[in-house]
Amino acid sequence: MKHFYIFLVALILFSACKKKEEKPEQSPEKSTPDFTVAFGSCNMSQEPNPFWEDILAEDPDVWIWGGDIVYADTDDVERLRSIYAMQDTVAGYAKLRSEVPVIGTWDDHDFGLNDGGSDFAIKEESQQVFLDFMGVPKDSERRSREGVYASHEYEVSGGKVKVIVLDTRYFRSELIKDEDSNKRYKPTMDSTATVLGETQWQWLENELNGSDADFNLIMSSIQVLSGEHGFETWGNFPLEVKKLENIIVKSGAQGVIILSGDRHISEFSRTDVVGLPYPLVDFTSSGLTHSYSSFSGEPNQYRTGEVVSDKSYGVITFDFEKKEADMRMKGDNGVLLQELKQSY
Repeated sequence: MKHFYIFLVALILFSACKKKEEKPEQSPEKSTPDFTVAFGSCNMSQEPNPFWEDILAEDPDVWIWGGDIVYADTDDVERLRSIYAMQDTVAGYAKLRSEVPVIGTWDDHDFGLNDGGSDFAIKEESQQVFLDFMGVPKDSERRSREGVYASHEYEVSGGKVKVIVLDTRYFRSELIKDEDSNKRYKPTMDSTATVLGETQWQWLENELNGSDADFNLIMSSIQVLSGEHGFETWGNFPLEVKKLENIIVKSGAQGVIILSGDRHISEFSRTDVVGLPYPLVDFTSSGLTHSYSSFSGEPNQYRTGEVVSDKSYGVITFDFEKKEADMRMKGDNGVLLQELKQSY
């Protein structure tokens, strides 16, 4: 009888092992994006920089500065250079820069003048300091042309992403102060007023017309679609907004998404443009080290979702096969603050 029980136990154990071998547990596959972009704006090196480890954890294929990389506000070139150098000493940023391609544009505070434009006295010198910070080679054509605009292409096995970085400072016409309301600036219908300048406009048109990328990101330091708040925005130049929309439509470029910063808030703006087979989204991500924490509301007819007035950074992941972009505002420790998914 003892031998019988030993045999019975052995038989049960063998059957259990065999059953387990026949039906192994399946672990769920981790979904990996085809391409990941991280970006942000409004950053002070002397303030706590809380996000660099979180941004690295997103495993981005590129980091895009959206402007106000530093707050210099100076026409002293050496002081400007030293303030940029302070950002390079931030350990988290230095680690990011060593592992991830870094591109981007400037805005007014790293340009050197609050709300500054084409009449800033040291814009040529400031451009060279910016290009030094961005690691642009001394023999690059960007060193000899006016403005910091540039384009970058990233091709992976599934498809291609093109990032078109605009300069909304070097050529921008004078802003019109609003003396009749509590807003800072008001729109102008002057047909000679410009955001980009003639040469950059032609360059942008060529970049979009010749693009074969699955997604085309246009980085504008200032907002394009949100134009009712009275601060800096493309909305102060309505004819320029229309021109940009027309160029995007005529180009036939796929998956155009606008990125912006400047405002110390983050929000999604979205509109339907006649002739464009998908909605045009302006993803504003601002700021990295300080934000408009006392924000109490402002109009934006194109807003979708809510304004995020906490410090944040932006992440976009792309699915080339599905032609989808997942746009997310992220906070400390990678907390999701808001999300917008868009098909193209």
